[in-house]
Amino acid sequence: MRIFGMAIAGIAISATAPASAQSVFDNWLTEDRRAVVTIERCGSSVCGRISRVLVAMESGQRDINNPSPRLRNRTIEGLRVLSGFSRDGNRYRGGEIYDPEDGRNYNARFRLINANTLRVTGCVLGGIVCQSQDWRRR
Repeated sequence: MRIFGMAIAGIAISATAPASAQSVFDNWLTEDRRAVVTIERCGSSVCGRISRVLVAMESGQRDINNPSPRLRNRTIEGLRVLSGFSRDGNRYRGGEIYDPEDGRNYNARFRLINANTLRVTGCVLGGIVCQSQDWRRR
């Protein structure tokens, strides 16, 4: 199961402050180093969009796997892939992550592991099956 095929590898970091004191609002490299996701406020919630595609996709940078035919021609760059998150202590919960490689949304959560590493977790089956990736602050 892929949660988010556009993800890049977490790299060792040196934290200068506790992770809880750091902000998640920044640019993050996905675990597979294929994209940069910018996390920002979206009204009263937190969301994230692909701000830069680093590796060309077979789809020609289009959302061709989207279940909605009218959305299949939209570009991947600029696409909102994290939506609906709210802060719960040092975690962000209650949102979804969209994987443009399979066109599916997954229940998700994320939290800072340290100042430069964000653990993003997507789940199916009501949270029974989950997969996590570590994104690196860019």
